[in-house]
Amino acid sequence: MPIRHVLHVSDLTGSESAELGPLLQRTSVAVTAAMNPEQVYVCLWSHADAVPGHLHFVVQPACRSDMTRHNAYGPVLQLAMFEADRMPGEAAVEEVCTRLRAELGASG
Repeated sequence: MPIRHVLHVSDLTGSESAELGPLLQRTSVAVTAAMNPEQVYVCLWSHADAVPGHLHFVVQPACRSDMTRHNAYGPVLQLAMFEADRMPGEAAVEEVCTRLRAELGASG
């Protein structure tokens, strides 16, 4: 199926919608297995310069260490993490990607 650009969940076809739930669930399972978070947040972010740009789902591990570091949870935790602007190094990102690839390959 070709990729198409949509701005709203309501723009998805029935087939696309039917694929979205299992994809988000499978990704959340992989994040849980790879990161062992307290919770996995799944959010839709869309705006760039206050204008919807595209569907962009964030599947974020919410770890107790992050909640403690930022004294926040939920959407406030996400905002605090963005404001802290602490990006992991390339090696750390690659290590998590390797674990996620393994989990997604095992569940696929």
